[in-house]
Amino acid sequence: MAAGLMIPMATAQSKGTTTTGGAGTLGSGTTRTGTTPGTTNNTSTTTNPTGAVPIFLSGRVMLEEGTPPPQPARIERVCGTSIHTEGFTDGSGNFAIELGSSENAAYQDASDTGPGGARSTTGGAGGSSTGALGGGLTDRRLLNCELRARLGGYRSQSIPLTDRRPMDNPDLGTILLHREGGEAGTTVAASSLSAPKDARKAFDKAQALMQKGKVDEAYKNYRNAVSLYRGYAAAWCELGKIEAGSGQIDTARLSFREAVEADAKYPGGYVQLGALAVHDKKWQEAADLTDQALKLNSFDYPVAWFHNAVANYNLNRMDLAEQSALKAERLDTRHQYPQADYLVGLIRMNRRDYKSAADYIRAYLTQAPDAPDAAQARQQLAKIEALATAEPGK
Repeated sequence: MAAGLMIPMATAQSKGTTTTGGAGTLGSGTTRTGTTPGTTNNTSTTTNPTGAVPIFLSGRVMLEEGTPPPQPARIERVCGTSIHTEGFTDGSGNFAIELGSSENAAYQDASDTGPGGARSTTGGAGGSSTGALGGGLTDRRLLNCELRARLGGYRSQSIPLTDRRPMDNPDLGTILLHREGGEAGTTVAASSLSAPKDARKAFDKAQALMQKGKVDEAYKNYRNAVSLYRGYAAAWCELGKIEAGSGQIDTARLSFREAVEADAKYPGGYVQLGALAVHDKKWQEAADLTDQALKLNSFDYPVAWFHNAVANYNLNRMDLAEQSALKAERLDTRHQYPQADYLVGLIRMNRRDYKSAADYIRAYLTQAPDAPDAAQARQQLAKIEALATAEPGK
């Protein structure tokens, strides 16, 4: 491909979520902003008898087309099979919460499970806690957890919480909601739901080991899962990611093909095979595989839109490339694929739309100032800006 665009080996499933980092709020007695259905900026004082540092989060929930939800959306913390309501959005889609606050007990309903929910279990998700809920969650309580929005008729992006720390920037950015219906695929492989107990246990253990950085041990457990249940599509995908990450591309490709064989309606295998095709510069194959993934699920895999854009760019299908790159940009609320902006800039440069091209390349450099191709992008930007200035009437 080129045109100077660096293509990442996107072997993660990369659902659209937002980034974290920066400074947050400390203290054992603090004032927080909470939300109840249809309201915001409700100030209350919480106490922290255990001395654990609370974790505050804020953000915004929007429909995929860019408008606020038609009614307040429930903000949920999901840890494995445990679900805990943390608050609601206001009329504009904004939310501000303290994770695990005892005040959130008022929000629970029969759909909640785990701590504070209608079907509470000791220790909750992710194992036992070293701190009371009222004092904020400890890091261990966030193991295998994510934050999402819930609104009837819509599917939500999810934000991983495993690595969340009290000092991180509380602003999570935007969580998008996608209207359900019209797609044949799912985010969870149907075959995984049929996995026998021992295979699920091995898979869950592997997931926990991955979160602790114990990749070799996790790999053995994923292997155990597929040996116990050959049709475990999600486990085959996880195996393939580890293999691709260690440079075993051919072995990874076989694992991803096993995932597709196990469940033809699970997009994960197609997404990963598409990433390998991009890596190998097999552009038509990459376009076909990502097309198939996006027919199954057009919302949860911004990486598939990005790779589809790259493939079509190299096949000289510029309109399709631009459409896919713009879709990737809109869904990529974590800004994992800033190269989508770069690609749009290159396409518009080729059309001599220099002002717009410069805007997109600037956006890329803002998000990825230290990228391997940043120096080349800056050179291209300087040339584009010169061309824009030289245009008649400028």
